[in-house]
Amino acid sequence: MRSTRTTRGREVAGRQLAHSVPVQARRARSNRAAALEVSAALRVAVIGGGPAGASAAEALAKGGCETFLFERKMDNCKPCGGAIPLCMVDEFDIPEEIIDRKVTKMKMVSPSNRIVDVGQTMSETEYIGMCRREVFDDYLRKRAELNGTQLINGLFMRLEGGDAVSETEPYTLHYNDYSSGSKTGEPKSIEVDCVIGADGANSRVAKFIDAGEYDYAIAFQERIKIPDEKMEYYKDLAEMYVGDDVSPDFYGWVFPKYDHVAVGTGTVVNKTAIKQYQQAMRDRAEVKCAGGEIIRVEAHPIPEHPRPRRVKGRVTLVGDAAGYVTKCSGEGIYFAAKSGRMAGEAVVERTAGGAKPVTEQDLRVYLDRFDKKYWATYKVLDILQKVFYRSNPAREAFVEMCASEYVQKMTFDSYLYKVVVPGNPLDDVKLLGETVGCMLRANALRREGKKVAVEA
Repeated sequence: MRSTRTTRGREVAGRQLAHSVPVQARRARSNRAAALEVSAALRVAVIGGGPAGASAAEALAKGGCETFLFERKMDNCKPCGGAIPLCMVDEFDIPEEIIDRKVTKMKMVSPSNRIVDVGQTMSETEYIGMCRREVFDDYLRKRAELNGTQLINGLFMRLEGGDAVSETEPYTLHYNDYSSGSKTGEPKSIEVDCVIGADGANSRVAKFIDAGEYDYAIAFQERIKIPDEKMEYYKDLAEMYVGDDVSPDFYGWVFPKYDHVAVGTGTVVNKTAIKQYQQAMRDRAEVKCAGGEIIRVEAHPIPEHPRPRRVKGRVTLVGDAAGYVTKCSGEGIYFAAKSGRMAGEAVVERTAGGAKPVTEQDLRVYLDRFDKKYWATYKVLDILQKVFYRSNPAREAFVEMCASEYVQKMTFDSYLYKVVVPGNPLDDVKLLGETVGCMLRANALRREGKKVAVEA
């Protein structure tokens, strides 16, 4: 018999027992067992209160599971561009007040500072939402709490159980509780039936299931309060910079927030030089951000690909913990929230609203659905990064291609609505020719650069 139940769980149990025992008196023993199985709602712990964890917790609680959402830093400010696609606003019911800025214009800046305006194919009603993560994440957590999630200000420490116990025996989750304001936290534990790890790139839950290693990027971002007249320039505009100076394998950005801009960059291949790349980003944007004051500095690891293992027993991973950040664009917010929701919905569906035990196979349903829906997106962006982020000449070619109206339409339709948009065959052939031409010019520039360097 499980020892821990919330008030809601006890009320459900009472109602089930009150109705079933008198009606089926002749089969009292079997009916009592059935009533207890239905009344003892599945207990799920979600570790991490970002978009992935909050979305998972909301789906679970709304579906009837007894849900516990653990988050250590309720005001956490993750160093993130904070961009969300248009489809997410409707799909996740994001209110207007959560969106700081609606970006309708973007500029791509090449290594030689060639500027290409992109986003010109977007309609008047289309935009990219810009959010502050501390505001966005807090909203999603509170909404999960309103739907029945028990929000715990705690740090996950370790799990006990799993392989050594049966499919129906609980895990023991140990955590430090910070709700009293203690700096070290109060050690506590709770029994749960299932665990969803949404605790980021350095996931402790991932270590518990031996999820395997993966490459990760370091993202570094400074929030800069700039003069009002310069903020006016960025009110609906975002900038992306490429070049060896700002990152050897990624891009730098200037994204508008509520009353400031976020200036940042990231890298996988040379993490120790991240501050050097950030200084280069400040230099590239210096004129437009002149007179600004740095109000916050943030750094955080960002996964580069899905982990080798994302489920084991009754434990699974979502969001950054699972490695769901796309190459090339570095996008993670939508896929984090989507994976969390899909995991929660799969658990609810497969356990009949938390009335039946959950199994590893049930959790694999979520993985199969997520991979089927988004594998192509991850693969295409991986290829694009390998082709166009490998050298400055390749980046010049990439920015040149971005001037194409067809490229812009394909890119923004895919980004805004999270589908791989099928192209027009004739336009695709034309684009292939333009791509080859851009790459040939890029290679010629590279050879010329090497020749000049040797002669010097």
